[in-house]
Amino acid sequence: MSTEKILITGSNGLLGQKIVKLCLSRGLSFVATSNGENRNSNCPKENYISMDITNPAQVREVIGKTKPSFIAHTAAMTNVDQCEVNPKECEKINVLGTKLLFDEAQKINAHLQLLSTDFVFDGEKGNYSETDKVHPLSVYARSKVEAENVLLKSTYQNWSIVRTIIVYGTGENLSRTNIVLWAREALKEEKPLNIVDDQFRAPTWAEDLAWGCLEIERRNETGIFHLSGPITRSILELVKEIADFYGLSTTNLNAISSKTLNQAAHRPPKTGFDLLKSRNQLGYDPLDIKEALDLLEKELISKQF
Repeated sequence: MSTEKILITGSNGLLGQKIVKLCLSRGLSFVATSNGENRNSNCPKENYISMDITNPAQVREVIGKTKPSFIAHTAAMTNVDQCEVNPKECEKINVLGTKLLFDEAQKINAHLQLLSTDFVFDGEKGNYSETDKVHPLSVYARSKVEAENVLLKSTYQNWSIVRTIIVYGTGENLSRTNIVLWAREALKEEKPLNIVDDQFRAPTWAEDLAWGCLEIERRNETGIFHLSGPITRSILELVKEIADFYGLSTTNLNAISSKTLNQAAHRPPKTGFDLLKSRNQLGYDPLDIKEALDLLEKELISKQF
């Protein structure tokens, strides 16, 4: 039997890379998986296996061979508008992928941890707790609710759901940027920027999220946990915070309504999480963007992701 304990899906993604980093720093046994080549040079080749989570044979083979006790399932189709345009692909990756992993996890009594989203809520209330009722507004959001229900409606109880909000940070060869890195570059170019002022989020430092995910494993916790940044603010306020940190001008920032963007998918206007459960049960104490930006900049300078 392999000595691997933690299996990570989506290890090439931002959160996946941060979980790999934590596993390495803590000396934890792990196997990292993504669909295709290992794009994270900090992840040892011997710890990496290519796995397509929508391929039943691959999922069965990899989990059967590595026999993890904990699966951190971060892989997903997360481009909200692409999901709206390609609902079948979204369903396949986000729902079928979760089902396949969950089926194999049960065979070996492994814990499956599903990464989910604030978008499972409609954004009418804000400051959501784990017990609030979901009401998805988009194909992406519905796929995440369906994935959650795979776990919630099962008699098998060795699982956790981690909902989060706008994850930001630095990574290597990422397939997508994040709003903080995008705003940092766009502000430096001093071009006119149209930023929505009617969507409110609590951006999440990727290192904090990775810590929370593994803390659930360390403490053998189960159930739903909300892990996000501590302060909810508008996207416009977020971009202004980034400008302020770097000493950049905000004169080219234009406040706009999200309705003018004609986005394919409908977004919840205001989310944000009540973090009381995670603070009490995990000791989760996330950084606000003002504190995290200093760490982000140091990472970018040193290229130590």
